[in-house]
Amino acid sequence: MVSVKVSVVIPVYNPGKYLDPCIASLLGQTLPPGEFEALFVDDGSTDGTSARLDELAEQHSHVRVVHIPNSGWAGKPRNVGVEEAVGEYVQFLDQDDRLAPDALRRLYAMGHRNGSDIVMGKVASDFRGVPHGVFRRDRERCTLRNAPLFDSLTPHKMFRTAFLREHGIAYPEGKRRLEDQLYMMRAYIPARVVSILGSYTCYHYSRRDDGKNAGSARLVPAGYYGNLREVLDVVVDGIEPGPLRDRVLRRFYRVEMLGRLSEPAVLTYGGDYLREMVEAVRPLARDFMTDAVHEGLGPMLRMRSELLRAGDAEGLVALARFASAVKGAVRLEDLEWRPDGRIAIGLTARLACGPGREALPLVRRGGRVLLDPSLAAAPEAAAHALPAPIDVTDDLGAFTAELSLRDRETAVEWYCRATFTAEVVDGGTAPEGADGRCEVVLRGTGELATEGGRSGRGSLPRGFWDAWVTVRGLGLVRKARVGADRAGHVDERCLPALLSDGPRSVIPYFTDPHGNLTLDVARRGKRTVPQLRGRRVQRMPGAPVELRLDLFTTSTTGSGTGCGSGQPELALAKPAEGDGMAEPVAVHTFPGTLRPRLGRAHLTVPRQAAGAPEGSWLLCVRLDGPGGLLLPLCGAEVDRAGRLRTDGTLASPEPAVLRRLASEQRRSAARQVLKAVAGPVVRRLPPAGRRKARRLAARVLG
Repeated sequence: MVSVKVSVVIPVYNPGKYLDPCIASLLGQTLPPGEFEALFVDDGSTDGTSARLDELAEQHSHVRVVHIPNSGWAGKPRNVGVEEAVGEYVQFLDQDDRLAPDALRRLYAMGHRNGSDIVMGKVASDFRGVPHGVFRRDRERCTLRNAPLFDSLTPHKMFRTAFLREHGIAYPEGKRRLEDQLYMMRAYIPARVVSILGSYTCYHYSRRDDGKNAGSARLVPAGYYGNLREVLDVVVDGIEPGPLRDRVLRRFYRVEMLGRLSEPAVLTYGGDYLREMVEAVRPLARDFMTDAVHEGLGPMLRMRSELLRAGDAEGLVALARFASAVKGAVRLEDLEWRPDGRIAIGLTARLACGPGREALPLVRRGGRVLLDPSLAAAPEAAAHALPAPIDVTDDLGAFTAELSLRDRETAVEWYCRATFTAEVVDGGTAPEGADGRCEVVLRGTGELATEGGRSGRGSLPRGFWDAWVTVRGLGLVRKARVGADRAGHVDERCLPALLSDGPRSVIPYFTDPHGNLTLDVARRGKRTVPQLRGRRVQRMPGAPVELRLDLFTTSTTGSGTGCGSGQPELALAKPAEGDGMAEPVAVHTFPGTLRPRLGRAHLTVPRQAAGAPEGSWLLCVRLDGPGGLLLPLCGAEVDRAGRLRTDGTLASPEPAVLRRLASEQRRSAARQVLKAVAGPVVRRLPPAGRRKARRLAARVLG
């Protein structure tokens, strides 16, 4: 008998149509049905779900249903699911979420090879914040001590079943808040091995259009923070005093406490509710958040902490007004395709104030750098009743930024390799008593990678991928789109591309009207020809006619267009009449050949176009499949025998390009000769000799 590797536990209560994607994702798993079970725990549904699940179980042998009386919350069904599970691992899944097709297979494989107690898969959400930093890379083996596990406190992970039972890790039952945090801290603290699968998006949180996602209800301060006290008690009881405990406590202070007294939430509170929140949070700050926890916060959070300790609700609102005016500002300084098919970009990033993106108000006084909100240009950023300016001298080194690509439709996010350096730049008129104004500017370089690499992450799926920069400094985190502010030469370098064997289309473009940088991967919506219009077409010397297009390729790009039949369709057309916006009218079409040459796509035009009408025509090409737009190339003459000759209007490539192409041709010819002459000899050599001969050939021929 095949043992069950994973039991997927799904608490269910009156899900209606929102259960459909969940069921579909389970039935579509690559892990064979005999190796996992889908265990639905029906919490007394009254909408017909019970019968539907029973019918599903009759149709699929790996689906089980357990019916229990309504408990009112997810804790009881999850506990029942763990008790009933027969799998080596338990994976929690909510009724309105879904798993990626290969999630169970990948997660189990990672957990099994490491003997993991917990396996965490990358998550994505189209409506809630997710801790992308946790999933920046794969981690085979880690613990709470050497990885930021506490940033991910939802239970939608894979747990070793015996681990949960051995340590008595169970959900509190009944209606309550923060039960997930309590469960996860009880699990993280004793876990000896935790694995993180960051190279594959396993779990998708899905927005419900009825607004009834779990956790969407407004919290009651006394009950919420009473439940948080239980979580903090687990932290204090399970982790000895020291830096680790301080880091974990600081996370709860930053997110669950100060985060709910920050912008934008605190600006929406009525006076009575705000005072109720402050009075509920203050005792926890007093009892758990030591000076060591407080001092480890960024400057803005330290100020919030001081205001909370003092019970200053008005000060918290004033600080939130200032902080809400602080935005991330990014300038795209450079962009260029690299030979390996990655887009190299140069960036500057900073924190700025107000709609005009003025510099964050930093001043030098007596050799120190201060944040002075009273100097903010935007009225909404005025100090109001804030304390004196904040000394941020020792926090300037903590400024950093991160580059990422985010799928506009699925909300999947990938970190991109990038390096930023912080620099304090002087500028602006100093206020009275100050040595001068200054600001922190982050200068960085990064790369946008669409193809799979050695990191284990696959190629980006088809879609619109928006470029973002996250700016961190002074305890603030601000995200900004890339591209609206950019250097003048960037647009001409933003070329469409054909990458990898196939090939696959990748089109970087700037959105209209905002001008933000987006990658269209695998023809999600953009087409190649509109991106090439207005760009240069060059004629290579020699025959047959070979045209060099501003369409980027790499040495591994396959022949073709990556669309339809894969081959370009050449057309003899009549020039468009009217205002120049009309499409040329094709009168005769015939095939061409598109292949990569030294970073660009080269289009070979045949010497003869059989059946073509005699006369003068506009030579065009169709690169986006049948029905795609025509790209005008140059004028062409066709004689009565069908021989085709292009006019002399096209320029040749630069001499440096021609020299490199000639060198490439010589090396290619030499490789062919060497392969024909020396190949049979090399194949007779022992393995070590073959390797040595190939290394020598590579050094000589490149």
